[in-house]
Amino acid sequence: MPELPAEQAFQDDIADVQKILSVPMILDVICRTTGMGFAAVARVTEARWIACSVRDNIGFGLKPGGELEVKTTICDEIRASGKAVIIDEVASDPHFRDHNTPKKYGIQSYISMPITLPGGEFFGTLCAIDPRPARINTPEIINTFKLFAELIAFHLDADRRIKLSEDALLDERETAHLREQFIAVLGHDLRNPLNSINGAAAVLARSKLDEQSQKMVAMMQRSVRRMASLIDDVLDFARGRLGGGLTLATSTEPLTPALDQVVSELRSAFPERVIETDFTNAECSKCDRARIAQLLSNLVANALAYSAPGTPVRAKATLANGVYELSVSNQGDPIPPASMSRLFQPYERGQVKPSQQGLGLGLYIASEIARAHGGSIDVTSNAEETVFTLRLPVS
Repeated sequence: MPELPAEQAFQDDIADVQKILSVPMILDVICRTTGMGFAAVARVTEARWIACSVRDNIGFGLKPGGELEVKTTICDEIRASGKAVIIDEVASDPHFRDHNTPKKYGIQSYISMPITLPGGEFFGTLCAIDPRPARINTPEIINTFKLFAELIAFHLDADRRIKLSEDALLDERETAHLREQFIAVLGHDLRNPLNSINGAAAVLARSKLDEQSQKMVAMMQRSVRRMASLIDDVLDFARGRLGGGLTLATSTEPLTPALDQVVSELRSAFPERVIETDFTNAECSKCDRARIAQLLSNLVANALAYSAPGTPVRAKATLANGVYELSVSNQGDPIPPASMSRLFQPYERGQVKPSQQGLGLGLYIASEIARAHGGSIDVTSNAEETVFTLRLPVS
């Protein structure tokens, strides 16, 4: 909750006490049971003493919002010590008979109990005074004051918690609005100019161009695809971390053709690399085909980036005991043990060549896709190979 100006904070404290419907009754009971004429709940700080609620049967003259100079009150000592003060008769009390406060306010009997919130914060005091002596230093009256002070503290703490919850809810609503705007910018405003560039490049590609111009158009188209892929990654990141997670479009259509298409595209993008597959003996029913294909694309791209040159990347699907497994393996340096726990965190990237690009979101998004399906991704890595394995329950 944002910090309030001091005066506003005091006004809020007064209002919080006055919202406790039982406080007037508490003050009335205190006056009746002790025989004292004035009782109050006070907000006490190092600098101020302010009455929040008052029962005045003796014309003491304080009303809610009224203030005493804090250094002229015994409550200031209670704030410092955290201990109650009980005086039956000031004139016969060895400690307080010469104290300035009773002399200033004409007090003979006095009791003040600290109001301490559950977290340990001192709020103020529950006090009673009278110009006449009163027998108040008894277990019954002391315990009654303790109980009432704890009850007031409980209500004040509960009210603060409600305010914090309301502020948090307001912040969440504002965050949700900003999140929707952010995702809209990613999904629409950034894609529109990209689509225009892609359309212009396609028109140019169909034109009669010299060899140099053809290379430039091809480079433009690769850049557009790369930028679209980055937008997709950031959009998925925003949905996963800022929203309620990735959404799925579950389908019962065969998954294998979508996986084959992903591998075909990657083979075209990396013609110098060998990507071996075995998807023939397994099908995954009731999954989001596009998302699982995206997961495979991210895992294979990661394997290509971190495998030894000239070695194959292998992708394999199996189905056994109601679990669909999709694994991607590669040869190369093993993943350092210190990096294993961070692999699926966003923006985590290993040591790659300067020419390799990316935001470090691929494995994070793959793990989010697995989680959205109720599955998981495991990784094993040693000197022989590194294997990422998706496991999805399908029964």
